[in-house]
Amino acid sequence: MLALSYLFGMILGSVLLILPFATKDGQNTTYINSLFTAASAVSLTGLAPYDTATHWSLFGQLVILFLIQMSGLGFMTLVSTAFLVFRHTMSLSTRNVFMLDSSGGNLSGIKTLLKRIVLGTLIFETAGALLLMIRFIPDYGAGNGIYFSVWHSVSAFCNAGFDVLGTTANKFVSLSGYVNDPLVNLTICALIVLGGLGFAVWSDILDCKLNFKKFQLNTKVVLIVNATLIVSSCALFILFEWNNAEYASFSFGEKLLASLFCSITPRTAGFSTVSSTSLSDSGFLLTTVLMFIGGSSGSTAGGMRVGTFAVIITGMFASFRGKRDINIGKRRIDHSLLSRSLAILAAMLMILIVSVGAICAIQPETGIFKEVTFECVSALSNTGLSMDFTPKLKTASSIIIIILMYAGRVGILTLGLALGQTKATAEIRRPVDNLLIG
Repeated sequence: MLALSYLFGMILGSVLLILPFATKDGQNTTYINSLFTAASAVSLTGLAPYDTATHWSLFGQLVILFLIQMSGLGFMTLVSTAFLVFRHTMSLSTRNVFMLDSSGGNLSGIKTLLKRIVLGTLIFETAGALLLMIRFIPDYGAGNGIYFSVWHSVSAFCNAGFDVLGTTANKFVSLSGYVNDPLVNLTICALIVLGGLGFAVWSDILDCKLNFKKFQLNTKVVLIVNATLIVSSCALFILFEWNNAEYASFSFGEKLLASLFCSITPRTAGFSTVSSTSLSDSGFLLTTVLMFIGGSSGSTAGGMRVGTFAVIITGMFASFRGKRDINIGKRRIDHSLLSRSLAILAAMLMILIVSVGAICAIQPETGIFKEVTFECVSALSNTGLSMDFTPKLKTASSIIIIILMYAGRVGILTLGLALGQTKATAEIRRPVDNLLIG
């Protein structure tokens, strides 16, 4: 259900975007690029073959915004809401799929979680839009200022990364014009983090009334790992990019602000205030790693997910220390969770290796390994950052990126279950043997 719902959203969006009045001045849009844009919006990625502001008409932009918001809430949230509004009850299978989509754990509390998802999204996006209006209305006038504020608030909270600030003379600008603006930077960062925490985390924080000791293990891990990644990567970006050409005229405070944005947006929002092409090799590697890790399960973010990352790291240290149990705090993690986490990691790495190799073979350019790797990781992790390579993609390469974005949004584990599930049979246990490893 999850896999098909996102696929349906992409196809619906592509049909709407191929319409003549979806573009400005009758600009031609091929179906593959319409599908690419729709897939990017539904997967909350942000990679785009065209500059959103200059290519798409108001209708086209609203279609993209609708797809972003619909996917940000979650297709099963919309389905569940419809069930409650029109039928008042949901089948057990529908409840299970909704809880999988939102990473909630209690079927009996589905109505409460559903209300919190819808109201929480509305509150955060409205607050973000109001804050952005303080800057955008003076800069662009009342009409455009309100529109731009709402658009970027929704796009940031949903970790989509689409922007509508480009001009004919300056396309794909993202938020580079506000690199030194604390209001815009901190508002966008806050929305990205809130959207990337996950609906289940919000609900637990509310239930425990901000008492950290009462939080569920998942909530504690998500908050601690997120804070650690933000602080450490911000410090590393300052170190790596101190001599960056775009940082040259910045004060220390402005460098700190730009580095903070660079540490948050790869997880997995896709906005940028500093061009990805200007990053040092160390900054490029750090950004790629952050994109790969991503945000929290059940959130608007993509990537391997914070929980998966935490389980793998904890399991690795437990194995090196010869420990049988995997402990996080005062809790023990079941080994089956480590197995699934390692399966996700292995699957993502294999998919990336095949995709990068295929695109390098398809594209006529030489010396593009770095750009292609960045593009593929960005697509699979639903980030949307690019080294200006998206418009150069050939049709076959675009199809590969679309598949990566779709797989990232549905989730490697969910997609694997959807494709690999077989009829339940009694499992035959084979004799134990050994392989040499390490």
